[in-house]
Order: sequence, then structure tokens, then C-alpha cells
Amino acid sequence: MAESCDVVVIGAGLAGLQCARELEAAGRDVRVWESSDDVGGRIRTEEVDGFLVDRGFQVLNPAYPAVRSYVDTAALRMQPLGAGVGVRRDTGLAVLAHPLREPALIAATLRSGVLTPATVLAAIRWAAPAALCPLRRSHRRDRTLAAAMDGAGLTGDLRRVLDQFLAGVLLEEDGSTSNDFALALLRTFALGVPGLPHDGMRALPQQLADALNVPVQTRTRADSVTRTGNTSVVRSGDQTLSAEHVVVATDPAGAAGLTGIAAPMMKGVVTHWYAADTPPSRLTMLCVDGRPSRHGPLVNAAVISNAAPSYAPAGRHLIQASAVVGPGRAVPGEEDIRRHAAEIFGSSAAEWDLLARHEIRDALPAQPPPLAARKPLRLSAGLVVCGDHRDTASIQGALESGHRAAREILGPRT
Repeated sequence: MAESCDVVVIGAGLAGLQCARELEAAGRDVRVWESSDDVGGRIRTEEVDGFLVDRGFQVLNPAYPAVRSYVDTAALRMQPLGAGVGVRRDTGLAVLAHPLREPALIAATLRSGVLTPATVLAAIRWAAPAALCPLRRSHRRDRTLAAAMDGAGLTGDLRRVLDQFLAGVLLEEDGSTSNDFALALLRTFALGVPGLPHDGMRALPQQLADALNVPVQTRTRADSVTRTGNTSVVRSGDQTLSAEHVVVATDPAGAAGLTGIAAPMMKGVVTHWYAADTPPSRLTMLCVDGRPSRHGPLVNAAVISNAAPSYAPAGRHLIQASAVVGPGRAVPGEEDIRRHAAEIFGSSAAEWDLLARHEIRDALPAQPPPLAARKPLRLSAGLVVCGDHRDTASIQGALESGHRAAREILGPRT
């Protein structure tokens, strides 16, 4: 006879863990199955030669509403990045900093040569709606990011810097993402400074998992979900588990295989992690290439250990360099990535040691306009699906969809 419970959650990423946590808090008997060897989904951290290396460069923004609601950021011992961006120009490495959060860098920002009265006004025209654009809203006039910037008359060096910065956030370089989504993310950057947990990004899903009464069952891949009467049966090899409800919280491809829903187009990134004895820059912020012509594949690079010392052993430094990958694009090689990162910092990379290379083809679901921030979660009686592909492509979207999935089962007033 199959083991039974109230709810089976398939997938222990942020969405599945948040859903399971809320269901348990409401008194439901919950089991969580995870196909890999640990929790976290796309959020993982490796330990390499004493360094913490996240699976692809990721940050946690404490200004996300769902993070404020569901995550104990103080317990994560957050290490904030600098509030701004370093910009490689032909004349050197300039700085554009948040004037309120980095007042000591106001003079350097004004000297950067990136800002002109015309481009600043154009940027304000483009970004002003961000004050009214929380992540969960969508607008009938939504269009692509590129079209919105063009419509605002945003050009020149500032446009190039914004394009590069957002390319690293959105994992696209053609401006095809929903402008509403880009503005919503811009709003969170204005309200909070992203950072990295002391123990790596893995600490975020681990915090959610540690709150569960029943540990996550890892290395258990769900093969099928079937429904008979009021009972659903989940199978993994010879193991079966029956429940009133099943929540499919896998990646989009896994959800498509188990439920038949369409999987969204996914966007990819390749990240190289380097160790160095000397930091190529003292900046604690992301750096981008703001020069007029294309000089290399990177969308951003950063000396992570400047902002997050816990990521590197004492006396050593950790550098990340990321490029967008996807259909029709050649994956950049190590030599090209190393060269471009060194150019951005204005340093030599000859003594850098390659620690890890992560090529992640399914890093983020695409978010084309018009933004559909809340896709339906209940597919049928007893079957609910969640994940950032059903909300917004972000940590915010994953956590919020997990919360919404729990409400689908519990009801709005439970």
C-alpha cells in the first residue's frame, strides 16, 4: 500500500520550499521530493579550494517584498555589494554610484563622463514609472525594454551602461524583455542594495528547508502524477506516495513533463570564477564595459571578495565574470572571458586561477511583453504548479508563487 500524506511537493527550489513551509505551518502533512542531491533548485553554492562559488553569479535583494515577508535576512548575515556600477571607459574605470547610498562617490560619479543633462533627463523619463511599478503589476501599454528606452530618447554613454547592466540582470542583450518587468527590478534596486549571504546563496534555500518538520527527500525524481477520484499518486521508480494535493514546483521543463503545460523559453549565462592573490580592483560593485564598440563577451564582472569577504580564504580574492548564452550564440571560451575581464578592470589576468565554470542554459524564464506576472497555478483538482515561470523571473517570483500555491490549497482565509 502506498504511503500517504496531505500534500506532495515535487521540487525543493525556493517555490516548493516556501509552499511546503506554509502548508506545514497550517497543519498539513507535507512531503517534499527533490531529484538532485540537495535543496535549492537553480540556487546552489560549491566549495572550491576554500572559496564559495555560487552556481552562476546571483545576488539577493532584501527589498523584494517576498524576501521581506518570508526570509530572515539578518540570519543570513548579508554582505551588500556597492550601490552602483563600475564602468570601463577608454580613459579608465569610472564609477556611477547611488547618490543616497554612496554619498562619498558623488564627485566620482559626476566626473565619470557618462552623465550629460540630456541623457539624465531621458533616463528619468524612462525610469519614472518605476515608482508606480511593483513586481506584481502589469500594464496594457507594456512594450520591450529597447522600445521604451528608444521612446524616452535615451542614447549615448548612459544608455550603453544601462544596457550592459540590465543585460546581466535580465540575461539578454537585445532589449526584448518586458519594460514593466525591467522597471519593477529597477525599483527594487532603488529601494535596497543586493548582497550575498555569509555562507553563499545556498543559505537562502537552506533556511527555508531547515524550517520544515519533515526533511526533504533528495535524489527522488518524480516520474508521473496520476489522479483517481479524490487522490493523486506520485511515482518515483518503485516508490509511490498518495495525497489529496500535488504541487509541482520543478523547473519549467520538469513541470511540462509532469503536467503538460507549455515550458517558457529560457535564457542562459556562463560564469567563470577566478582566484587571485591581488584584487584587480578595489570596487565592491559590479563592473561593465561601457566603451562604444564591442570588446568582448562579458555583461559584467566583479571582485566578489571585496564585498563578500566570506567567499574567499584570508589573503586571497574571488572574481566572477559572466556572459549571456543562448540559441544562435557562440559560447565564449576561457581565454576570451579572461581577457575581457582583465580589460574591464584595467588589470592583468595572467596570475588568475580558474576555479569553476558554470554554463547554465536554463537560468531564467524569458519575460516578454506584455508582462504576465501571475499565471494560473491550479491546473486541475488536486494539481497545482508553481515556480518563477508562473510569476516573475526572480527570487521574488519564486517565493511569491510558492506562497500563492499554498493559498490555492489552504484557501485565502486559512
